[in-house]
Amino acid sequence: MTEILIKNGFVFDPVSGIKGDKKDIAVKDGVIVESVSAAAKVIDASGMTVMAGGVDIHSHVAGAKVNVGRNFRPEDKLQAVYEPARGVRHMAGGNSVPTVFKTAYKYADMGYTTVIEAAMPPLYARHTHEEMRDTPIIDQAALPLFGNNWFILEYLKNGEIDNASAYIAWLLRSTKGYGIKCVNPGGTEAWAWGLNCMTVNDQVPYFEITPKEIIAGLMTVNESLHLPHSLHLHSNNLGNPGNYQTTLDSLKIAEGFKANNNFGRDQVMHHTHIQFHSYGGTGWGDFESKGAEVMDYINKNPNITCDIGFVTLDETTTMTGDGPFEYHLSALNHLKWANTDVEVECGSGIVPYIYSKDVYVCGVQWSIGLEMALLAKDHMRCYLTTDHPNAGPFTRYPRVMKWLMSEKARDEVFASMKAEDKVRDRSTLGSIDRELTLYEIAMMTRAGTAKALGMGKKLGGLVPGMQADIAVYPYNPETASDPEQIEYAFSNAKYLIKSGEIIINDSEIVSNGNKQTYWVDVKTNPSKQVEHDLREMFLKYYTVTERNYEVEEHAFMKNPNVISIDATQ
Repeated sequence: MTEILIKNGFVFDPVSGIKGDKKDIAVKDGVIVESVSAAAKVIDASGMTVMAGGVDIHSHVAGAKVNVGRNFRPEDKLQAVYEPARGVRHMAGGNSVPTVFKTAYKYADMGYTTVIEAAMPPLYARHTHEEMRDTPIIDQAALPLFGNNWFILEYLKNGEIDNASAYIAWLLRSTKGYGIKCVNPGGTEAWAWGLNCMTVNDQVPYFEITPKEIIAGLMTVNESLHLPHSLHLHSNNLGNPGNYQTTLDSLKIAEGFKANNNFGRDQVMHHTHIQFHSYGGTGWGDFESKGAEVMDYINKNPNITCDIGFVTLDETTTMTGDGPFEYHLSALNHLKWANTDVEVECGSGIVPYIYSKDVYVCGVQWSIGLEMALLAKDHMRCYLTTDHPNAGPFTRYPRVMKWLMSEKARDEVFASMKAEDKVRDRSTLGSIDRELTLYEIAMMTRAGTAKALGMGKKLGGLVPGMQADIAVYPYNPETASDPEQIEYAFSNAKYLIKSGEIIINDSEIVSNGNKQTYWVDVKTNPSKQVEHDLREMFLKYYTVTERNYEVEEHAFMKNPNVISIDATQ
């Protein structure tokens, strides 16, 4: 494999503690090394910023609901600039729900090399893997949904942790999943009865178990299986005024839990799109931020990580496994609504949405995300996402970086709002003058996310021995003064190296790469009860057989990267 030497760039790497020093980075055989021969290809990064390839911990980019979103919103395509095929690039289109090709190319343009699909219905895992297989360049993994699964609800209600563990291990193997995702625990199952679970103590109809018990049970299972990633939680009561108390109650469930893994992960709970869960007020009239209160709790509890879910003030497409929320949202904005219930496992919904800066609620949502990120004390535990596409498209990450790094850029958005004074009054953002550094951005988008996923020994850094995923941006931190330079540079990587291969050369995509799909194979003690329950469930309830349920590597995956774990006792 070609040797590469990236010379004279300003390097930002939290893994090695480098904060903008001019440094050379050497690559050989797909990994970062101490030095290379004189024959190495030289990339002159003078006056540019060098970071590890970005790692997105939470995005919705592949699978059944994403494809429904594409079909459901033909008008979304009208907002897109279609890119014709040229060179190695395929034709790319779509806006908030782009095609798999545009997804890959836009992530690459932003210097990202790894993306996690954050919600995979197990029954539709084949579809998810087919789309990931067809997505070039970026490495991926998918998180199956467990928080409303009939097997899990029954096992946890009965205190059968060993059976829950054996079932989750079986499902991860069958779906080629990476970790445990829990959306609106118990609430989506309650939605099948026209109900919801709004607090952690509400009973799930028929199953007589609470969200608190589901969350605690899944954390227990996660650590008993020694998984690379923690429980990935979307807690109850998303998007409603006053929901911050439910969020704090959910976070407190992690108290007393300790991480148990060999992957360098410290947290036991990752709370996703925390912005949507940090609302105060009793209704939309007195809607306000409680982001400071929620972030204060996270700051004080190192066994919790979060991603923000920044609102980007765009028209977008919301899609989530939180089915009752989408129904509620459609009742608010009176736009079209799609809903589905996935056999004995989960459900989801889709609704278009416009985050308008002229609507004060949207302005407050925008301010909450930024407020929380700026109040975070450790950006190795607080990450940049937009819950793509729910709070905005992932292509806005560079714009969010601009807002985080520039008080001037934030003030310009405030000044453009019709209800500027009201928005400023409902959060603390206007009083915060903090501006994040490139080093902190690298934490939020690379080093921190990789560590939280249990990939920190391989991804997210520029230490010799790590995978050679490297982004070079046309941004000079010594001379740049215009905030717009931040958004431009981080939207247009000058060079991108993925696994030691040059993907972007002088701002042009020159290779579709050799993507990998990660999945976790956990060995557990056999459970006769789980084997019996699976036979019964497939016979009585599923419309497919167990054989047609499983994802086969050779048919549905490209370059599978299996992480094997022995959790037998």
